Amino acid sequence: MTKKHYLTPEGLEKLKEELQHLITERRQEIIERIQEAVAHGDLSENADYAQAKEEQAFVEGRIQEIEEVVRNAEIIHHAEGDHVTIGSTVKISADSKEYSYTIVGSNEANPREGKISNESLVGKAVLGHKKGDKIEVQTPAGKKAYEIISVK
Repeated sequence: MTKKHYLTPEGLEKLKEELQHLITERRQEIIERIQEAVAHGDLSENADYAQAKEEQAFVEGRIQEIEEVVRNAEIIHHAEGDHVTIGSTVKISADSKEYSYTIVGSNEANPREGKISNESLVGKAVLGHKKGDKIEVQTPAGKKAYEIISVK
């Protein structure tokens, strides 16, 4: 069974742009570097060649990864309602502090921007809950209690 990758329309567009850049520009740059290194002769002692080949492997792996994500992408649109779903922005409180997070797929998660993955501890815990619900999350530092203040 293939894994679904939850993405916002913007997140899918960013991945497609990255894929296009890797295929049309980065791949060509690396090929040129490899050809240059080969032209210098003995490849066994050629650090430029080894570095370019390593970078080529990384780029090709990233291309395959993005292609798989795009192929299995499920676009998320926040459904109206009072329960937390992927795409919801949820305000929660813990330890007398308030936090606001948008629940996104793992490919778009960026806690600094307030985007947490539906697969993260807190993201997974709030899914399906509604305003006023109290939840406990088992974190590496122990159990932490949260209350859902609002769901948008």
